[in-house]
Amino acid sequence: MAVVKVSPKFQVVIPQSIREALGIEPGQQVQALQYLDRIEYIPLKRAKAMRGFLQGIDTSVPRDEDRA
Repeated sequence: MAVVKVSPKFQVVIPQSIREALGIEPGQQVQALQYLDRIEYIPLKRAKAMRGFLQGIDTSVPRDEDRA
């Protein structure tokens, strides 16, 4: 687990290992959320970059007989 320090301007640096694992690049936007007593950063990706990420997912679901 990495520990980061908040600067006097309330900035934090995302550790290199996390940046590399998530593919975060300079200038990329992240969404900051407060969840209970913690802060979560979620990298935002363009819709074009998300194309095909569900490829191969099983879309078959059991349906009620009147919905067939």
